[in-house]
Amino acid sequence: MDLDALILELLDSSPIADQSDLLRRLAVKGHDLTQSTLSRRLKRLGVQKLQGRYRRVEAGAQILPGVSISEAPPNLLVLRTAPGFAQALGLSIDADPVPGQMGTLAGDDTVFVAVLPERLADVKVHLARVLAAR
Repeated sequence: MDLDALILELLDSSPIADQSDLLRRLAVKGHDLTQSTLSRRLKRLGVQKLQGRYRRVEAGAQILPGVSISEAPPNLLVLRTAPGFAQALGLSIDADPVPGQMGTLAGDDTVFVAVLPERLADVKVHLARVLAAR
């Protein structure tokens, strides 16, 4: 069995939560790899860590984390997401603004959406609907 097939078989047969565990299992099967080599192979195979374990992800499938929305009256919505996703989220919100939405400011895991005060509830409902549909 080639190395790529073995990696995928090991990932399918039992939950593997970290690369060191996978490296040990591969060594038992006669394949000694460095962590960086394994990491490159996992990337090439489309393997990502999802819900605490490594899994193969279909090409083109988007893995988007959950988003929570809170109001910060009088004119801000605060969206919280997983680390590293806020800027992409902010860009997608800016790409299709709704009436009353003035702009966004994104950090690592938080997006502030500036809204006209009288439109705060409407924009919140719209964003919640858009995010639920993804």
